[in-house]
Amino acid sequence: MIPVTIVTGFLGSGKTTLLGNLIKSRQSRRLALLINEFGEVSIDGALIRDSAEGHEQIRIHDFPYGLIAYGDDELFIPTMQAIAARRANVDHVLIETSGLALPTAIMELLQGPELVNDFILDATLAVVDTPLLLSDQFERNSDAVANSVACLFDQQLEYADVVVLNKIDALDEAALLLAETRVRQRAPNVRFLELAYNAQLDIRLALGLRLHQPTLVAHQSYTPIASMPDSDTSVLASQNRLNGHAHSGMNAHTHGLATHKHFHEQDPGWLSFTLRSTGPQQAEKLKTALLEAAKQEPLLRIKGFIRSDDSANTILVQAVRSRLVMSTDAVKPAPQKSELVFIGYHPSRARVAALLSDLSGTTWR
Repeated sequence: MIPVTIVTGFLGSGKTTLLGNLIKSRQSRRLALLINEFGEVSIDGALIRDSAEGHEQIRIHDFPYGLIAYGDDELFIPTMQAIAARRANVDHVLIETSGLALPTAIMELLQGPELVNDFILDATLAVVDTPLLLSDQFERNSDAVANSVACLFDQQLEYADVVVLNKIDALDEAALLLAETRVRQRAPNVRFLELAYNAQLDIRLALGLRLHQPTLVAHQSYTPIASMPDSDTSVLASQNRLNGHAHSGMNAHTHGLATHKHFHEQDPGWLSFTLRSTGPQQAEKLKTALLEAAKQEPLLRIKGFIRSDDSANTILVQAVRSRLVMSTDAVKPAPQKSELVFIGYHPSRARVAALLSDLSGTTWR
């Protein structure tokens, strides 16, 4: 069966950068990547394509505007079946979920009748924005946004096999130990914690972990076997006897459908919208405008590409709350128009557009 690794993590945790670095260190692995974003524009998919440029053995499938494998997603199973049909050219599948999704939706479908004979979950990795964790941004309080964030963050950790502490380059050992303690307190069943300096993770710590092997539950007795299974051993004619996952000797468990009921049915406050501008931007003025928008509106994530007076090349915008970075692409020419995706909790598209238009001196709509 084709192994599948799920990469989950809250908005802005650095999943895409981590995946891009894994691609560069993939050695000879032939990969299929499914990139999911909660927005109509695939910013992350474009970044991953840049990382994979020139690698013919990497296939990328975009799942924009929605939550992958949830009830209204009609693309996931056909895409996975198409991957299975070319299994001779695929060594591993990597799935990056939206920052607002739970990995259990994918985990459940991998065990369903359409996919169970072709795929097996290798591991689920949860990427954590460590400075945000240490600054108490994932704690519950009387604020509705904080509580919704904390709830989703805890659920993403709960179903992870491996937690990757990311954005740690400026942290000392004491801070890292505190971060580990907080993760263990929130999700005591997490198997491993790994450190990603410069958003890089050793490929051996991400792929081929084999943490979810099928477990026979038909009976509890143990009898000798004539020989150990080898490469010629046939697969089970029926996999109905396989239930849950075994974690290197840990008890099997299943993930009920209730764990991944469409998140926006539970909490419809999470919204995404895209704003565009045809006028060239002054980078510093736009940065000031975006930071002000993040103060005035409940925006947790901003990302996109802009056309700037300051460069002939594309400028990438990445913001998590009030942390904003603009970086110039060394190769890609500037786009014809600037395009930014905003994700937040009950944000006002009209107010953000008006604020950006006023402070940047260009029209955003």
